[in-house]
Amino acid sequence: MAAKKILLLTGDFAEDYETMVPFQALTMVGHTVHAVCPGKKAGDTVKTAIHDFEGDQTYTEKPGHLFALNAAFDEVGVGDYDALVVAGGRAPEYLRLNPRVIELVQQFAAANKPIAAVCHGAQLLAAADVIRGKRIAAYPACAPEVRMAGAEYAEIPVDQAVTDGIFVTAPAWPAHPQWLAQFLQRLGTEIKL
Repeated sequence: MAAKKILLLTGDFAEDYETMVPFQALTMVGHTVHAVCPGKKAGDTVKTAIHDFEGDQTYTEKPGHLFALNAAFDEVGVGDYDALVVAGGRAPEYLRLNPRVIELVQQFAAANKPIAAVCHGAQLLAAADVIRGKRIAAYPACAPEVRMAGAEYAEIPVDQAVTDGIFVTAPAWPAHPQWLAQFLQRLGTEIKL
């Protein structure tokens, strides 16, 4: 397996697990992951939020951890990376307002590079207008945006993921085992026991 170089887009109040788990898991199997946030540089931190499913009508939200970024957003270019990961949580709500973020997502899609998005990460894919005609999973509250972007909203259990072309998407962090396994497969990463 050739190690890949992966860009992870995150921001303040991104979901804690949806930022830390892919960063750590992809690094653990030998890939290089650069975590970035607009307006921040390597060594800066983002505040994460912990979203949980406790029987309410929607998820609960609690303060998470500080996550240290290891690259500067202003210095990244699509040509330097093999794939993109979009963390979920609250960050995609405002990251989609940043023209450079949208441009990056569009460039990854145009270059046919794998893109993994979880939870509200689909908001960036929808805002970038790159999912038309694709089957995309997301947190259920994002279903209208996914559909308005011309994609089929994948109504799947919260612990499942779906791959359609370059896109590997999931509703929320309980899907990490499936989501990351499908993303690793899309990257050509083989893990042998």
